[in-house]
Amino acid sequence: MARLIVRIELDSEARIGGDAIRLLELIETKGSISAAGRAHGLTFRRAWTVLDELNRMFKTPVIAAHVGGSNGGGARLTAFGREIIDRYRAIESIAACLTADELAALEAVANSQAPEAR
Repeated sequence: MARLIVRIELDSEARIGGDAIRLLELIETKGSISAAGRAHGLTFRRAWTVLDELNRMFKTPVIAAHVGGSNGGGARLTAFGREIIDRYRAIESIAACLTADELAALEAVANSQAPEAR
């Protein structure tokens, strides 16, 4: 089934896509950058880079990290981070609804004209 992939490019040239949003969602559930990165198939360094880029895009941070200690470190989503997720998912949902018929039409054409197996 065809699906729409949304990537938002802001005037500031900042970009937000599904992978970054999923990483934020995983931070919210896992409470850790490393655990979220592993769950998303990213190294800690790559996950941290994505999160740092998101934090730099906006005046308000999307995550707050705290260093380890006897209880270990962690990270939490800020209220603004939750807002970014909610807005992205709303845009994604609206776009999917508005394009459903066109995607189905493209899928039907693609399936009917699929090349023979090589």
